[in-house]
Amino acid sequence: MIRRSPLFLCMPLAVLLGLVAPAAAAEIPRIAVLLPEDAVASLEGGLREGFREQGYVEGRDIVIEWRHIGGSIEDARPHVAALVRSKVALILAPNTSSARAAMEATSTIPIVFLSADPVATGLAKSMARPGGNATGVSVVSPELVAKRVDLLHQVLPHVRRVAFLRNPNNANIEKQSAEAQKTARQLGVQLEAFDARNAAEIDTSLRAIQRRAPGAILVASDQWLLKEKTRIASTIRKAKIPAMFPWKEYHEDGALMSYGPDLKEIWRRAAFYIVRILKGANPAELPVEEVSKFDLIFDLRIARELKIEVPEELLYRADEVIR
Repeated sequence: MIRRSPLFLCMPLAVLLGLVAPAAAAEIPRIAVLLPEDAVASLEGGLREGFREQGYVEGRDIVIEWRHIGGSIEDARPHVAALVRSKVALILAPNTSSARAAMEATSTIPIVFLSADPVATGLAKSMARPGGNATGVSVVSPELVAKRVDLLHQVLPHVRRVAFLRNPNNANIEKQSAEAQKTARQLGVQLEAFDARNAAEIDTSLRAIQRRAPGAILVASDQWLLKEKTRIASTIRKAKIPAMFPWKEYHEDGALMSYGPDLKEIWRRAAFYIVRILKGANPAELPVEEVSKFDLIFDLRIARELKIEVPEELLYRADEVIR
């Protein structure tokens, strides 16, 4: 016969379970990712790859809440407000607009941004010490667009009119436009802007570009335009107008050339910042990482279609040549 003491019989069930069960596991941190609508798979893949490299398994060490949003700050605000109310551990903002929305909504939840020139846009006080609750990876987009204009001119030195397809909702578009115009003037090239802030405007602008018949097209760095890459690149290819694109993802749909950072690598680096912060690092003191590697890619199949001879010097300097 088993005898139990009166004290044992009066102990609460929760206490009894605690005597025989291990301590409850710590709550898995939940982070929010403000992913552009219909973003290319390489972005999401880069983030998950970065977590795996640091030993973080989704569902075991971290929970990711994906929020698909538009490209403007107005699109981001309601999502950010809901995330702040739900007390996520961290917010990943992939562009300047979403980062601004997040920083407006909270000064306590850490934010990791992927942004062009975060100091000039007010996301960070300095690259070395961003201050506040946000840090991340910087891509110096305005300077890059000037380089793209120059490369376009090297491939097509006789072209005097270039169409610039851009999204006016992009927080950095004015700086991009100014740099592109400055370089174009120096090269004796006329740059004409065509706005594309939604699908209807993309179609309208692409038709207008074809009517204007420029010698070449420059596509702005913009993740919303990247979402429409198939529509943009295929239309430009059918129109037989040579074009410079900002990222290599456009080559999936028939781009002549591109110059820019590896987006997958940028998102992989974002995972590094997220893990550091989850482990206790202060975002105010985590230096912003500036991307310094940019890939120059040519597709010679498209060049042959357009009867363009890419200079051997540029092919030699290229990071990738598609034949």
